[in-house]
Amino acid sequence: MPRKRPVKLRCPTCKQPVKSGAPELPFCSERCRLIDLGKWASGAYVISSPLRDTSDGLPEDGAPDSDED
Repeated sequence: MPRKRPVKLRCPTCKQPVKSGAPELPFCSERCRLIDLGKWASGAYVISSPLRDTSDGLPEDGAPDSDED
């Protein structure tokens, strides 16, 4: 049976090793946690919305629908 490799956790801000029981997990310190929070607040991190195909909803001939009777 293969042995499991231990997971090496690293702080996402400064890349320092972090112990699995650290109180600031996944960060190594309160400082790194606040730096990350500041990046979210300033808009440095962005969650993008899914891209939409602009051709969706258009008729096959490319002209917009008209409801003329």
